[in-house]
Amino acid sequence: MNFSTLAIVGFLAASAVSSSVNAFSPTGFAPNQSGLMIPQQLLDQKGDWSKNVNNINNMSPNMVAGGAERSVGQEYYEGAPIGPPPDLPSLLLHNRIVYIGMPLVPAVTELIIAELLYLNYESTDPITMYINSSGTTTANGQAVGFETEAFAIADVMKYVRPPVHTVALGQAFGAAAMLLSQGKRGHRFSLPNATILLNQPKSQARGQASDIAIKAKEVNNNRRTMCELIASASGKPIDTVINDCSRVKYLQPHEAVEYGLIDQVIENGEKAMPTSPSFMAQLGQ
Repeated sequence: MNFSTLAIVGFLAASAVSSSVNAFSPTGFAPNQSGLMIPQQLLDQKGDWSKNVNNINNMSPNMVAGGAERSVGQEYYEGAPIGPPPDLPSLLLHNRIVYIGMPLVPAVTELIIAELLYLNYESTDPITMYINSSGTTTANGQAVGFETEAFAIADVMKYVRPPVHTVALGQAFGAAAMLLSQGKRGHRFSLPNATILLNQPKSQARGQASDIAIKAKEVNNNRRTMCELIASASGKPIDTVINDCSRVKYLQPHEAVEYGLIDQVIENGEKAMPTSPSFMAQLGQ
């Protein structure tokens, strides 16, 4: 193979490479100095786009596509901006629904209080709180939280301007039963197969005898505070509530109505709930 033949082969190879690169180059894009495909509007005369980053937000939706779209701007589908779908708790919060579905540990308390405060400053429409919680203990009775978690939520329920309507489902044990009773009177509900339990706080004291004695005094104070809240909500004498909480007391929904913890057992929420969630209205269209 002589020199002229080698030259022709080299020319053809270079042309093939150039044409293949152009074939896969998206319309409206050009390589910068490092070879990255960048929208032509962002490139200056020297092939540098770092000085034009501020122009990204002013780009037309049709100017970016595919992977470059995700790297330099908002994603669009047929001219409309798209993004990740909202999570379920956000949808519930948007419809003024607060759901307690775990024991009352600090992380749960933080979330519930934050949601109540957010809804307080959004409007004065009623807030619906669904409760399916074992309180400050697990289902088998092991203490996992302190009663102060429940007291914080109860105080905020009274503090916010919107009325808080409570609904028990599944279980409302101990401190969760107290929260159930703290809803607006006349709007405290239970689903027909829920179980409500009254009990007294459990001590988690460890250490020296003097430390245990101090903690035991605090547990007694917490027990009285909880019983006072339940007595105020149910209309029962404080001594009666203290006696009932001294041992485990299970209440079926109709018994909780008689006790005064709730006002009504409901089977169809449309008859008693204050508002119909907006996403349900959208489904009917």
